[in-house]
Amino acid sequence: MIDWLHDAFPNHEVNVAFARGIPADAFVRGIADQGRAPLAHGEGNGWAWAVHDMFAPGSGGYREVDYQAMCRAGAEIVVFVTEPCSPKAFPPAFVYHRGGRTVLAFSFEDVEQRVGDNPDYLSPELLAANLIGPDAYCDQEEEDDEHDCFDHLHDDRTRLVAVIAAHFGLPSPPLAAEVTAT
Repeated sequence: MIDWLHDAFPNHEVNVAFARGIPADAFVRGIADQGRAPLAHGEGNGWAWAVHDMFAPGSGGYREVDYQAMCRAGAEIVVFVTEPCSPKAFPPAFVYHRGGRTVLAFSFEDVEQRVGDNPDYLSPELLAANLIGPDAYCDQEEEDDEHDCFDHLHDDRTRLVAVIAAHFGLPSPPLAAEVTAT
């Protein structure tokens, strides 16, 4: 998903957000009302989705989109912050909101440090995929002085996105047969 977004939206630092239990037009309008007109949006697998710029500096929009406020009772919003810059203190991240609350959030750079009302919400899935827990540690570095764990960072992130997408039943890129560019 991250590669698809990077290739599909060059020169944009984007979030991709999925909503269930919110009408698609209301979801898109809610994002646009916060100064982030979606670059593309659609529906698939029971989820509305939108890709939008992470920031809107021209309108003073360096604040994050308040997805939690859009997530009323009975609704869910899944967010991937995909293109930020770690040196700017914005590593790739995942957030899951349900019923106006943040259930789970974590940085892709430190999946072990999960926060929210239920930081262990995806723990069984993350553990089974060896993304957390004792088998998540890369022991190749101890065995091979030439090994650089950064070399498999991309694969680890791809696996992480796949685990999250499978758990929630999210549509896969290009997210719909027809992408609606706005």
